[in-house]
Amino acid sequence: MSSLAVRLNDVRMRMARAAQHSRRDGVGMVAVTKTVATGIIAEAIALGLTDFGENRVHEARPKIEVFPAVEWHFIGRLQTNKVKDVVGRFKLIHSLDRWRLAEALQQEAQAQNVQVSVLIQVNLAGEGQKGGISPVELDDFLLAATDLPRVRVEGLMAIPPYTADPEEARPYFREMFRLFSKCRMPGGAMKLLSMGMSNDFEAAIEEGANLIRVGSLLFDREKYSQEE
Repeated sequence: MSSLAVRLNDVRMRMARAAQHSRRDGVGMVAVTKTVATGIIAEAIALGLTDFGENRVHEARPKIEVFPAVEWHFIGRLQTNKVKDVVGRFKLIHSLDRWRLAEALQQEAQAQNVQVSVLIQVNLAGEGQKGGISPVELDDFLLAATDLPRVRVEGLMAIPPYTADPEEARPYFREMFRLFSKCRMPGGAMKLLSMGMSNDFEAAIEEGANLIRVGSLLFDREKYSQEE
């Protein structure tokens, strides 16, 4: 068994235990492949992974060309001048964090005659270095997004303040689940709550995540990353 297979099996078992502990099921995983070579991605696909995440457009495009049949997620902060390179290539954009970007996505999706699926990034801790909608602005943002027919809001995403101890992130995950449970997208379905990465995904699942992003733990990077 390869080292990637061993690590993937370990992550899957830990996911299952966390889901069982919290009586949840249907938790998905995005394998974050920034800096990962195409040969390793091919091995990951052979091991059954179907969803892959990238946070830089210029690094993602050649990988998408090699592996067009898998599901690609854009997980980084998206600049408006890169929207044309993302719409139509990615299954899901995890980082809708401002209204100007929402309008740019609507315009490009209209031009391409496609729908674009997004998660709204919520900045729970008000960290200045991170993008995201303030929790108090979330309901108004969701309501306004109903005027963007090409933008399909499918849920929320959050990255809590980084800590080596996943228990310190747990209150943020709990609050995100509370927001997710009460918010409504008029005329739409809020089905995805993306939170949790290599260092804290078990706590995230236990507190309500149904989509996690794992990179460092799978691909044997030396340190966990806040971007994965």
